[in-house]
Amino acid sequence: MMLGGPSATKPATAEIQAIADQVKSQLEEKVNKKYPTFKATEYMSQLVAGTNYFIKVQVADDDFVHIRVYESLPHENKALALHDYQTNKTKQDELTYF
Repeated sequence: MMLGGPSATKPATAEIQAIADQVKSQLEEKVNKKYPTFKATEYMSQLVAGTNYFIKVQVADDDFVHIRVYESLPHENKALALHDYQTNKTKQDELTYF
């Protein structure tokens, strides 16, 4: 991975699902919608002064959202934060930097 650049897209892990789950309520509040399904399917990460996670999340049969989550450095002791999101995505939409 290039320093500061995003990693290659990888299949989501249990850790990535946990990160997505922790910001689910933040996304639901921003879009004023509840997501009964919230399954992380793939992700990229980017090392900055902390870590940005770009996560593709399945929210219905063929409805996906892309979320960008920021995890601060451990010594900062801050909660995960939803920094940006893109709705109306499909399974085929490539996960990219945003």
